[in-house]
Amino acid sequence: MVNGRRRVPFPPARMSPFIIGFYTRILRMNLPNGLTLMRIFLIPLLVAVLLTQYSLLIAAAIFLAASLTDLLDGYLARKRGQITTLGTLLDPVADKLLISSAFISLVQLQVVPAWMVVIIVGREFAVSGLRSIAAAQGFTIDASELGKIKMATQVAAITLLILGMPMPGGNPHPIFHTLGGIALYFVVLFALASAFEYFRTFWAKIDDRFKARERRRLILLQKRQRRHVPTRDVPTH
Repeated sequence: MVNGRRRVPFPPARMSPFIIGFYTRILRMNLPNGLTLMRIFLIPLLVAVLLTQYSLLIAAAIFLAASLTDLLDGYLARKRGQITTLGTLLDPVADKLLISSAFISLVQLQVVPAWMVVIIVGREFAVSGLRSIAAAQGFTIDASELGKIKMATQVAAITLLILGMPMPGGNPHPIFHTLGGIALYFVVLFALASAFEYFRTFWAKIDDRFKARERRRLILLQKRQRRHVPTRDVPTH
């Protein structure tokens, strides 16, 4: 402790200034935001290991570790009362980057059909657009149960597909590949169902707000018209 402040431990002096700066910034963040940022920085490593096919077990471990941070950051933020604007904005972006990067890499490796990934990634962009419009209008769209099931199914499908890939010069693992393919169809199904649910919720809320705004506009218009109506002079005797 220095002057009542906790001292931040520094990494070894041999590290580059960039890594030292990144290290100290992570330590000064609260833990949930640090986990979210760690998930983002794991994405390039995951893509590199996948595309080079260096090790399927390492690729699966990196993906599962990144997915675990998604579970932990929200839980710890709620438990510790550390919900911040940065974490609220960064968490869904990190989720979409992780899932999209993994699926696109699997398309590049010809493990996953491109049309399925177009549906899954397109759904993510559509939901993000709806949430942005909702935020601009002053309301939020909470994550649905179908969306949570879709996320869990995505993690299972990607992990199984990675483990089912053949190593260079090796043989594929048909059991993992088959289970991953089945899980992928469920991902597409849940993606479409949850997208429809998000759109229905969005439309109901935005419609109610527009109707309420229109009612207020008509009430104000009527009040203005009443103020400008000329009163008749009553003759006096």
